[in-house]
Amino acid sequence: MIYREFKDAVVKYAVENAVTDYELYYEESESTKAEIFREEVKGYSSSNAMGICFRCIVDGKTGYASTENMTEEEAKSLVLRAMDNAGSIESEEESFIHKQGDNYAVCGEEKEAAPNGSEIIDMALALQRELYRADGRVTDGTQSAAAHIGETYAICNSNGLDLEDKVSYDACYCLPLVEADGEMYDGFADRRGNRKEFDLKALAGKAVEDAVSCIGAGSVASGKYTVLISGKAMATLLGTFSSVFSAEQAQKGMSLLAGKEGENIAAEGITIVDDPRYEDSAAKRTFDGEGVAAYAKNVVEKGRLVTLLHNLKTAARAGVKSTGNASKTSYAAVVGVSPFTFYISSGEGTKEELFSAAGEGIYVTEVTGLHAGANPVTGDFSLSSKGFLVKAGRKDAPVKNFTISGNFFALLKEIERTGADLEFVNGRFGSPTVMVRDMAVAGNQ
Repeated sequence: MIYREFKDAVVKYAVENAVTDYELYYEESESTKAEIFREEVKGYSSSNAMGICFRCIVDGKTGYASTENMTEEEAKSLVLRAMDNAGSIESEEESFIHKQGDNYAVCGEEKEAAPNGSEIIDMALALQRELYRADGRVTDGTQSAAAHIGETYAICNSNGLDLEDKVSYDACYCLPLVEADGEMYDGFADRRGNRKEFDLKALAGKAVEDAVSCIGAGSVASGKYTVLISGKAMATLLGTFSSVFSAEQAQKGMSLLAGKEGENIAAEGITIVDDPRYEDSAAKRTFDGEGVAAYAKNVVEKGRLVTLLHNLKTAARAGVKSTGNASKTSYAAVVGVSPFTFYISSGEGTKEELFSAAGEGIYVTEVTGLHAGANPVTGDFSLSSKGFLVKAGRKDAPVKNFTISGNFFALLKEIERTGADLEFVNGRFGSPTVMVRDMAVAGNQ
């Protein structure tokens, strides 16, 4: 059976069993990936996976059942298992099936055929060659990879919704290893989107420069500094603390932003956007995990918290409309809340102008240790970092093995300037370079 045939079978059995409130959620993904080590193919994989989740409300209780097997018999079993699951639920929490009436954006049609395995391998090999050409110090241990990913999301329910999104994109990344004076230095760069728009030479050059710029990195004295946090480092922080903008977390008492809508929670120059169809996003969506229309919104606007992110359940509790941010970590998971493409809007000024404004300080290019060194509930963080000194208004010598400490909520309020250099990590979280004063830095005593 294909999905459409299986969907019709499930609906038929739901009706036969007098299930009047139900939802069928479908995910399918396919990927082709090639990994290169030295100048040979280290790994190659091609995979396809799919799954379906049926959710129903029986006597006010919600039952779930999932499957990866699309047959007539499984369609009947799926409905019966979900009904049985609903009967064993003791929770009195209200559940919701979305109604029709939203205005949905239209997904763009695929303009090009997906690349075959040979094309993916060729792209990864070409990227690897560009790494070795970029600098004579690039050595063994250097790796590159390329991939094509295709995803399908579909949802239908008893209220007449019948939606489908198809997204696909190419991706590549490289990790050069540079040897200098007996020391090893690594770099990283990646790209997502249409492979025909990839400049592999420029991407390799950026990654190698990332590694080379760290050669001879020294230490920094402990103290309080004016700190410039690069777009990627700040985007990493935003991603780590993104759960604080979830109404689900707020209603569980796990976000300090609970009840702060309408209040100033950041500096006036800070606007944070959630956009499921961000122009440069590789995976645009038109609806969320419950079939609510997904749309762009300012979560924080000029420092003021406009809204937390909601699904249908959290919105009902708060007496507001869903923001279209229902999410599922997998097809079989229960519904949660998460952002789509989530970023701090660009400000004004180049990095050089921010260096000039800082005068003296530290430019942080990378933060690590986020799992152990960041607490999304309290907002506290203490993260191992690397970057560059800023002297006389210019980027100066590289430094490493220092720690920046602070509180995410306080950091948002203390951002003095934002650059125009918006960057993204993992294709989802973005930020320009930001400048803060008097940040605690732990280095040499």
